[in-house]
Amino acid sequence: MGSADSKLNFRKAVIQLTTKTQPVEATDDAFWDQFWADTATSVQDVFALVPAAEIRAVREESPSNLATLCYKAVEKLVQGAESGCHTEKERQIVLNCCRLLTRILPYIFEDPDWRGFFWSTVPGAGRGGGDDDDENARPLAESLLLAVADLLFCPDFTVQSHRRSTVDTAEDIHSIDSCEYIWEAGVGFAHSPQPNYIHDLNRTELLKLLLTCFSEAMYLPPSSDSSNTNPWVQFFCSTENRHALPLFTSLLNIVCAYDPVGYGIPYNHLLFSDYREPLVEEAAQVLIVTLDYDSSTSSSPTVDGTTTGTAMDDMDDFQFILKGVARLLSNPLVQTYLPNSAKKIQFHQELLVLFWKLCDFNKKFLFFVLKSSDVLDILVPILYFLNDARADQSRVGLMHIGVFILLLLSGERNFGVRLNKPYSVRVPMDIPVFTGTHADLLIIVFHKIITSGHQRLQPLFDCLLTIVVNVSPYLKSLSMVAANKLLHLLEAFSTTWFLFSAVQNHHLVFFLLEVFNNIIQYQFDGNSNLVYAVIRKRNVFHQLANLPTDSQSIQKGLQRKKKTPEPISRTNSQDGASMEGSRPAAPAEPGTLKTSLVATPGIDKLTEKSQVSEDGTMRSLEPESSQPPPEGNLPSAVSDGEPWSGEVSHPRRDRRRLSSASSSGQWTPTPDWVMSWKSKLPLQTIMRLLQVLVPQVEKICIDKGLTDESEILKFLQHGTLVGLLPVPHPILIRKYQANSGTAMWFRTYMWGVIYLRNVDPPIWYDTDVKLFEIQRV
Repeated sequence: MGSADSKLNFRKAVIQLTTKTQPVEATDDAFWDQFWADTATSVQDVFALVPAAEIRAVREESPSNLATLCYKAVEKLVQGAESGCHTEKERQIVLNCCRLLTRILPYIFEDPDWRGFFWSTVPGAGRGGGDDDDENARPLAESLLLAVADLLFCPDFTVQSHRRSTVDTAEDIHSIDSCEYIWEAGVGFAHSPQPNYIHDLNRTELLKLLLTCFSEAMYLPPSSDSSNTNPWVQFFCSTENRHALPLFTSLLNIVCAYDPVGYGIPYNHLLFSDYREPLVEEAAQVLIVTLDYDSSTSSSPTVDGTTTGTAMDDMDDFQFILKGVARLLSNPLVQTYLPNSAKKIQFHQELLVLFWKLCDFNKKFLFFVLKSSDVLDILVPILYFLNDARADQSRVGLMHIGVFILLLLSGERNFGVRLNKPYSVRVPMDIPVFTGTHADLLIIVFHKIITSGHQRLQPLFDCLLTIVVNVSPYLKSLSMVAANKLLHLLEAFSTTWFLFSAVQNHHLVFFLLEVFNNIIQYQFDGNSNLVYAVIRKRNVFHQLANLPTDSQSIQKGLQRKKKTPEPISRTNSQDGASMEGSRPAAPAEPGTLKTSLVATPGIDKLTEKSQVSEDGTMRSLEPESSQPPPEGNLPSAVSDGEPWSGEVSHPRRDRRRLSSASSSGQWTPTPDWVMSWKSKLPLQTIMRLLQVLVPQVEKICIDKGLTDESEILKFLQHGTLVGLLPVPHPILIRKYQANSGTAMWFRTYMWGVIYLRNVDPPIWYDTDVKLFEIQRV
């Protein structure tokens, strides 16, 4: 039968289903078989031939027929898994049922009355197979998930058969040890099976269905209650599913072993169609979803691998994963200097979520990453993405996850030390040309984000500067370009209108002063560029020390804001030419779809302070709620998710006496409020440095008639402040700490990415999702 006939027959069956007002008996096989037995329809055909309006009509007007259709389709998958799908016909039926369920499930999830349907038992579908003992019956969801798991390790359908010859009897799917059928070499498996594109296509279809099962999470509004675990994911990852670990390993290996360059030969991808990429994308998405539920409630193999026999704590495993993720994240960068030489992959957001999950779940993996010099191969692509996406409203989520990963890494000393490695890779980026280290690259990109990103990135400023503070005690030698960028930020953030226009803006000045103090106290010797920049911009520090606190000056400062709409002046930042071959960061195309995100917690909730002792160990500083913040500590941010621009920020009750809330509900700064933090500005170290060095530098300039900075730098390189500075302060590190707010942010971001990336077929489009809103830029 031709494919046109087969589409026509399938469409007829759909029309019959939508027009029947009477329930069709489950035993009427002649009717139900039309949906899967005699058709050869692709998943795209199924989406076209089963319109959304018709699924909803059946759901409302003949619910028993929709229920029967789902039950019969699951029954066919279960039968396929039982028999092992040895014939072409059986495989076709399995794939057709798979596509149909992928189409229908979102419409089951969007209706609260139907949500329990798959968790109810169906008469006669006993756990023991044929017996009609309803006590023993499995919920439909469990039968579906176990069948999909079996089918993902089905010889000659999704994995290679181990049979020696056709004479052997077919392998019994129930006696198969799926650990011997892992899809790709890597973690826990040494053998790389011969690629088989039919198997890849079949796996991709089954994983699409699995992801659709898991997507019930999209239809529940965001809540910080971590107890609302996803029952589909929870069951699938439980010990009830004997394939959970081999499948998890298969997905991880398929992703980390993927080489989009086309087996190492440039331009190879232009000659061969790549069946692997859709599978890798699907695998990455299923992987991050299975890693996203409360690990404390289950002994899933996905937490860190240690709940099962094959612990993922072998150095080779870690190396394989890190190399794989770094290779894939660097793929878009390779594009820029050898255009089209490799296939450009699109799933970097899923990779970032995966990397985040692995570091967050498995501390051994995190420490391995930090000890390895390969951590810089993760850093550079992240900085590339951050710089590239800074002007694009539709990529706010990407900006956040990149910054969160760097915040997590910056909590460990090793990361700061690694940043001293010279930066020689010349990836064309829209940043000034510089010669220096990875630390310089990080500071220059962060400066670019802050001064030329869009408004919605303002909540990230605290995070960006916290990362710089965390690494600052370890930075041996900043370039002049990076030193100037840091001082330009201080200049911008310490203008009176900026300091007085929002309740927490002064925090940014505290962070920057902490950076300068750390470098001067702990890394003075190699940092003559920064010391020189501080001397050149000394008036900024004097202005801060003499910041006016009277009402009149505050009002005058705020007036200045009205004349300066630009958030941060781009002048005197000496930007210089951008790198050759780079393109400026572009805003989103109008009409680009994006999904909304929940607010992220303030930096004080995101991080926990630790003090570094002499021997390099850290101890956590428990915040004392009753005490006023000690010298140099920041008052905590006002509230989660508050717009950082502070246009309408409502002070907490304990701030009422320091700042008055005017009748319009708008916050206004008062002299008491300015005094409350001005008195804590940690300026002592810098003032002492200026007091000692400025006269010496001025004397050299007069004596030698110098205007040449190289001579001054030479003098500063050999200068010393030993014994002249205040006693070094203890190093404070703000380490990322997980909380329900960030867990919810990751969940909405992850599902938003999955929603937008699945366009062919558009699995969730135009269904009533509740976890986020779909918006157009």
